[in-house]
Amino acid sequence: MKNIFMLVGERSADVHAAEVIKQLKRKDPYLNIWGIGGPLMQKQEFESIFPFSKFSIIGFAEVIGHLGFILQVFRTLKSEFKARKPDLAILVDYPGMNIRVAKICYELGIPVLYYISPQVWAWKKKRIHKIAEYSNKIAVIFPFEKELYEEIGTDVEYVGHPISEEITIYQTREEFAEKYSLNSHKEWIGFIPGSRNVEIKRILPEIVETIMNLKNIYNDSYEFLISQADSVSLELFQKILSPVKNDVTIIRDTHPLMKFSKIVVCKSGTSTLETGYLGTPMVVIYKTSSLSYMIARAFIKIKMIALANIVIGKKIVPELIQQAASAESIIKEVRLFLEDANYYEKTKSELCIIKEKLGKFNTSEKVALIALSMIHETK
Repeated sequence: MKNIFMLVGERSADVHAAEVIKQLKRKDPYLNIWGIGGPLMQKQEFESIFPFSKFSIIGFAEVIGHLGFILQVFRTLKSEFKARKPDLAILVDYPGMNIRVAKICYELGIPVLYYISPQVWAWKKKRIHKIAEYSNKIAVIFPFEKELYEEIGTDVEYVGHPISEEITIYQTREEFAEKYSLNSHKEWIGFIPGSRNVEIKRILPEIVETIMNLKNIYNDSYEFLISQADSVSLELFQKILSPVKNDVTIIRDTHPLMKFSKIVVCKSGTSTLETGYLGTPMVVIYKTSSLSYMIARAFIKIKMIALANIVIGKKIVPELIQQAASAESIIKEVRLFLEDANYYEKTKSELCIIKEKLGKFNTSEKVALIALSMIHETK
């Protein structure tokens, strides 16, 4: 029986990897797929050898505080690789750990498919050479990434962005309203605070203050929706949210929240691209520790952080970073969208570029076929 090792470290990658596993199992039901992954992967009969929640680490300073655990992971992986002898390793994004894991695989002769290349075009561009050296094949999700790897002679394939196949909303606005007991005659303001506890600690308090103020400003004219990821602590989330618990509706279906909200206040990450793909204007917020931010600033090579803006090629939606990611600034940007119809419609129109640029691909099937061909080559 062939076996595949996979490693993801965050919720969005769990979504992408679960779709790949689904395709792999359809084509070869006897594959044994194991490694480090989240709940969606585990629903596809994936065996995770570590609790996924332990990998919700973000920023340089936070990683330093978890070095003991990270070293334990590397020791365990080396031991498991030697015992199980995987036919292929599929590494998904998560550069801080996956580049090191790719090196271990390289040293042990395990073929590596790196799916969703780290954003080398944004920072630490020298990483591209390490990824290329330790990977047998790289599957990239943005067209311009293919050119970067081809320039250094790497075996690379553009597979399209997975959100083009993952975002499927079948319910109407009225059905969504009925499910969550919302008033379909009101407009909704959506909030996406993140899928990691460290994000919730820094971002959710600002969102709570934002909601309190917007409620007073607009006299209950809007309803407030907030997404809660399965990967965050329920106790932490509810504790911070408690001052406005009667003024918000917790939503589990994040994509409909993005689509049906008038505007979205969204933490930086894949969710900005998803919200933009659905054509909803947003305010993007990013907040990390002071030390992590100072270190990151030394390496970041681009002037924008929101993937929605990066894909379009210019700043379409506002980005509030660090101290600027305050309730006061969020409220100001939200009010601009709500009170300036021309600005709102212009932003909405320009966000359509994202769907045009990303196109429509069967990304997970493409990645699965690449993986199976690589396994076949090792026979």
